[in-house]
Amino acid sequence: MLEEFVGETWHKFITKRADKSYPEAVVHLDEVRRTAGIFFRALGGEGGLRVENATDSEVHAKRTILQRIAGIADKTQYAWRDEETLRLPDSIALFPTRQLNLDLYLWLTALSVIDSNNATAKDWISRNQYCTLSTLAIWPGLKPRYDNLLQAHLQQRPDPKHLSKGEANQETAIQNALMDSDKAVQLQYAKRPPQPVPLWLHPSPPEEEFSNSIPPQDPDFDEAAQSKEQKKDQEKQQKRKQGKRTEMPDGNSGLMSFRLESLWSWAEYSKVDRTSTEDDDDNAMRTAEDMDSITVAQDSKTTSSKIKLDLDLPSSNYDDIVLGEGLPIDEWDYKQQRMQKDHCRLQTMVSRDAIPTELPERLRAQTHKVRRQFEVLKPQRVWKNRQNDGTELDLENYVNYLTDRKHGHVQSDTPVYRELRNQNRDLSCLLLADLSLSTDAHINNDSRVIDVIRDSLYLFSEALHATGDRFALHGFSSRNRNHVRFYNIKDFDENYNDEVRGHIDAVRPGYYTRMGAAIRHATEQLSKQATSQKLLLILTDGKPNDLDKYEGRYGIEDTRMAVLEAEKLGVRPFCVTIDEQAEDYLPYLFGSRSFVLIRNAAELPKKLPLLYLRLTKN
Repeated sequence: MLEEFVGETWHKFITKRADKSYPEAVVHLDEVRRTAGIFFRALGGEGGLRVENATDSEVHAKRTILQRIAGIADKTQYAWRDEETLRLPDSIALFPTRQLNLDLYLWLTALSVIDSNNATAKDWISRNQYCTLSTLAIWPGLKPRYDNLLQAHLQQRPDPKHLSKGEANQETAIQNALMDSDKAVQLQYAKRPPQPVPLWLHPSPPEEEFSNSIPPQDPDFDEAAQSKEQKKDQEKQQKRKQGKRTEMPDGNSGLMSFRLESLWSWAEYSKVDRTSTEDDDDNAMRTAEDMDSITVAQDSKTTSSKIKLDLDLPSSNYDDIVLGEGLPIDEWDYKQQRMQKDHCRLQTMVSRDAIPTELPERLRAQTHKVRRQFEVLKPQRVWKNRQNDGTELDLENYVNYLTDRKHGHVQSDTPVYRELRNQNRDLSCLLLADLSLSTDAHINNDSRVIDVIRDSLYLFSEALHATGDRFALHGFSSRNRNHVRFYNIKDFDENYNDEVRGHIDAVRPGYYTRMGAAIRHATEQLSKQATSQKLLLILTDGKPNDLDKYEGRYGIEDTRMAVLEAEKLGVRPFCVTIDEQAEDYLPYLFGSRSFVLIRNAAELPKKLPLLYLRLTKN
């Protein structure tokens, strides 16, 4: 115990003496992630770009003796961006004040808006000089912040007098480039690379990376807070790892060689089969959390106890019933900035296993409560006065007519009748449910996401049936652009009955989420309805994705274009999601007021009808 106490005390002492950061002024990316995204788009940056955590990268620059003893300052997190993401450090504590650390986040965000490919020279110093000059020229209001950051950072950089000749020339060139972004400098590489420049962007991804990070949650729609244990687990999962590839170890090497400095870190071989669909090795996960880097290798060995499964379509005898030959659907290619005509093929389908069924017993009490809430919206019979013809006289207007006639002010077309009419709500709603394979995930020990979606469809239908509103139910999934599955659960002209409940009961998860094609077809169905209000409710558990390049920004941009097309046709798209990462991409897809995140998936059946009530009460 005494040895442990002494060791821990020594570690704290030496680390505190060697650490040049300011933990008391730290600013975390989670605090500014949303602000950075808004700031980036406000400066004219691309709307589909995401702000995510950077990875740890090794620093080979010279360290002080105290830093080497403490084992710190050997890693940093470079800020950089690519086509789809802006990577910023998990936290910044470089400066003694929080304001400076916050300003550095904003400066890096502004710097990333500039396209460095327009720089004449291609070395990383000249490109950052070009981006710095361009940023200050376009947004001169940032200059005071940048000047404060520059002065604070120059004070932290090493003095060239204390460096070797090669390293001194290298450091002098970098400081000159920082102080005068318009001055061309030539970097002469020394034995050791220079200290990182946190005011600049890294020219490219520092390392190939692997990540299991989960973006932070923003309590917006759900009032329930997470427990401390859940937050602790998320903090562990947010740690990003560097990755590299190597040959598969054979395990037959008799000797193991190592360098002494490797004692300060460790690595372990853990066989994790990423080619199989079920591999829940908790020990492997704990191992990965403790490792500094993750190395992957391709195992060429085969096993006799595995059956290779392909995500393919079932036989036509077992698959759902296809209606028609398929419909051509356009798709937006954001790279080429053009609409690809008839790029997708949408198959309308109905479930083969659907049999008429009654409402499940578990939902009877909740259904009764929902019906009572929605009966107030049921069409009422009201008298329409001042009609040219009707079932009886409008006495008030008839008396006024006789009075005007007596005084010689008679108009022959004065309406003096009234009629009893139904006061209908002039709206149509189409609910489009995501039935991708991810909905097969469990939300607790008793139910899966698809079970929650099924119950939501039941209660939603019961609520709208009570109001008499026109509504349709459809589901969708996809396997590639040539096979987008669009399920008919209930059309607008169908009555809600046991047959429709049978189709709801038969929904099953499968395949991927090509959302753009499904939204375009749903929009076409809604636009045919002769109502003044048209609401498209999209129920999903994740972001758009599919095979054949639909993953990532391509799918995001196509879905956003489909949403914009729907709005131009008078359709109001609104997304309801249970995806914890939705705050990162749904504001860009639907707008900040056209989506809602339900953090507790089990509450979706109860909240969906109430959400519809809120959206259509006017």
